[in-house]
Amino acid sequence: LWPWLLASSGLSALVQLVTLPFFPDSPSYLLIQKGNEEACRKAIKKLWGEGDHQAEIDDIMKEKAAVTSTKTLRVLEVIKERSLRWQLYILMTVMTTLQLCGINAIYFYSFEVFHTAKFEEYLVPYVSLGVGLCECLSSILCSTLIDRFGRKVLLWGGYTLMCSVLALLTMTLSLQHQFFWMHYFSVILIFLFVIFYGSGP
Repeated sequence: LWPWLLASSGLSALVQLVTLPFFPDSPSYLLIQKGNEEACRKAIKKLWGEGDHQAEIDDIMKEKAAVTSTKTLRVLEVIKERSLRWQLYILMTVMTTLQLCGINAIYFYSFEVFHTAKFEEYLVPYVSLGVGLCECLSSILCSTLIDRFGRKVLLWGGYTLMCSVLALLTMTLSLQHQFFWMHYFSVILIFLFVIFYGSGP
């Protein structure tokens, strides 16, 4: 079953490969990048049907004017630009914490935790699949939460909850040989960590 499950991810790629040639190019790409207004009008009609789409074309023309008037900076120029320094610091902090938040360690050691929790050998891959499913569902949930609460609240809340879960997980893994139920508590914490990771950072 597992080879078929892994191969199923290629199904969406095959569907895209077959259908993408029949899709029109993006109207903004045709007008801004290619400078082809006639092709842009055809693409708009193909996407939105017949009608007066001059307002959309005017919006794309404004976008084109904004793009041409904006100076493109090189990497060193971005680093040296004082007005962009805080944005650069925030971006570097978010990307660094995302890499060092512990999600890779959780995925790496989850098999061992599931084994010590006395799960049957054939059940461990399905529990791991459940962890991945939790991340997928929490990422979908995040897209609805971000409009309501904003990025800052989700980042702070997600990292705070993840830190709390990691502290508890460290404690449960240390005490797992003294209390038999600690194994199951560790499994619950792994699921919670993945949910908080997917819905926050």
